Amino acid sequence: MPVPLLDLRPQLAPLRAEILAAIAEVLDSTAYILGPRVASLESAMQAYCATPAAIGVSSGTDALLSALMALEVGPGDLVLTSPYSFFAATGSILRLGARPVFVDIDPQSYNLDPDGLQDFFTRRPAETARVKACLPVHLYGQSADMARILPLCAEHGIPVVEDAAQAIGARCPLGPAARRAAEAAMSTTAPGGDFAVAADWHRVGSMGLVGCFSFFPSKNLGGIGDGGMVVCRDQELAAKIRTLRMHGGTSRYHHDLLGGNFRLDPIQAAVLEIKLRHLPGWHLARRRNAERYRQLFTSSGLVAEGAVSLPVAVYQREAVAAGIADFHVYNQFVVRVRQRDELRTSLHQAGIGCEIYYPVPLHQQGCVAKLGYNQEVFPEAERAARETLALPIYPELTEEMQQEVVRAIRAFYRHS
Repeated sequence: MPVPLLDLRPQLAPLRAEILAAIAEVLDSTAYILGPRVASLESAMQAYCATPAAIGVSSGTDALLSALMALEVGPGDLVLTSPYSFFAATGSILRLGARPVFVDIDPQSYNLDPDGLQDFFTRRPAETARVKACLPVHLYGQSADMARILPLCAEHGIPVVEDAAQAIGARCPLGPAARRAAEAAMSTTAPGGDFAVAADWHRVGSMGLVGCFSFFPSKNLGGIGDGGMVVCRDQELAAKIRTLRMHGGTSRYHHDLLGGNFRLDPIQAAVLEIKLRHLPGWHLARRRNAERYRQLFTSSGLVAEGAVSLPVAVYQREAVAAGIADFHVYNQFVVRVRQRDELRTSLHQAGIGCEIYYPVPLHQQGCVAKLGYNQEVFPEAERAARETLALPIYPELTEEMQQEVVRAIRAFYRHS
């Protein structure tokens, strides 16, 4: 039985008529640039993330770029980030003439390691003064350890920009120190009350000063093309990002800032607002599929043999005790495996979709290594690049399809 890594058709089928009607409405309105559909999605995202502001932009990459531009990141500045992720974060930093400073990942969550962040601040105080932002990535659908990252950055006056492209809706537990750090990120112009960081659990994107989302079709909340969103805890900074997305124009033909064309398309906004209402159910299905994989892999003997190491949901125990569902939203189900490349080839030959996210750490990418990073070593990022493999996890995956995936992996190790 072929099992694709991702199949969007079963998700589209029950929504097709509603989506086509919404697209037709945009078409008939002739409001093709921003307009009420984008404003409506922004309001929905603002409520979903519990942030004072949300700004629709043209892609997840442009969300990151516009956020860094608003913070005036530029030549000579440093930005702390992960060496193990999609290229967008590092590319945005480099595009502005700044320099990414990589901090190795935690081997369980694959997210930026707070111990490494602390080590940077301790060992490199002279460079700390040049750090303009910290950009943690919430990888594979699970939050980075913001309870530790936020206070560390706040201690040095460094704003946090969250790359939440893969983890929309995932929650992270914040202790008192992290909540104080998040509150400090709000300007005096931001509304209080509903947006105060009072809860113990917060959604990704809402904890730092700025959160950035991607609506690439493969994301848990995916459009029918490119799209992105910036959520912001500071109203003045949000206004600046809105200006930047319109070529830096404060009014027609008057440009106080150098911005870009970062506007979200209203057709994408219309589709995304429909899909946003279904996101909690899709998250639940992904978690159910993840739990089924755990049972299947355990009963197959692959875990006990050490052939397959399952992903760790680092907040699950705390979340279950607190009655929190969205401790992990499984944008990817990533396992560590022996003979990774050979297994991948075997699965593809059997019609099983799988992918390597990511085979080359960012410090080893050609356009980055030539800047002098080729001598740097990040052992956990490099090990993850050698060992990890993503398996199908989308909501509509059936039990029979998951059984087929595990059978194919069992068969490979039985004959290898």
